[in-house]
Amino acid sequence: MSRILVTGSTDGLGRATAEALLTAGHQVVVHARNPRRATALRPLLDRGAEAVTGDLTERDAVRRIAAALNDADPLDAVVHNAGVWSGRAVMPVNIIAPYLLTALLPAPRRLVYLSSGSHFSGRPAVRGVDWAGESAGSYADSKLFVTTLAAAVARLRPDVRSNAVDPGWVPTRMGGPGAPDDLELGHVTQEWLVTSDDPEALTTGGYWYHQKLRQPHRAVHDEAFQDQLLEALAEETGTAL
Repeated sequence: MSRILVTGSTDGLGRATAEALLTAGHQVVVHARNPRRATALRPLLDRGAEAVTGDLTERDAVRRIAAALNDADPLDAVVHNAGVWSGRAVMPVNIIAPYLLTALLPAPRRLVYLSSGSHFSGRPAVRGVDWAGESAGSYADSKLFVTTLAAAVARLRPDVRSNAVDPGWVPTRMGGPGAPDDLELGHVTQEWLVTSDDPEALTTGGYWYHQKLRQPHRAVHDEAFQDQLLEALAEETGTAL
């Protein structure tokens, strides 16, 4: 049994991931943006899940989440699932929050970051990025950044299995009802990477789609770009990885 945090688990892929992990017998920590949203987690809590709340657009809230988790039983894994498609929250939620949680939670030895095929359209440049979300952010850029973060963590923390997953364009609230991919397949890879002892699941630094390795944007494994990204995030948050 593993103890696993799934961010953004009130609905969509996060909810499906948390439900599947609970069914498999794992100890799951679910996450909601605020107490009102947390009411949707009641069925999972009744099954034994624990909950943390905090708005991932607010860095102090992310730090409070990390502090609470560090005071509890150690986590074995984190699925960085929470994400937004558009608006001012894009950079705070899609890259700043997972970066801060990665920096502030030293225990987990398996990390999964939700990427997207949209990351191929991202721009590998950190100068001038509005990390604070004063204006609308680029979803493609944020997904390129978080995919690069996953690869950088794999390089810098050799004892951690860090991977990025493209779940496909699935019919969630964010993906829309017409999304063509399979919602059931959309969460299988995340569960597999954080729990399985299959040799492939024990690798690190990969970009996965439906349990198959894919080649990501060429910038993802560019160590110079990784270092630029980490330096920019450390400067922006005041927290080094």
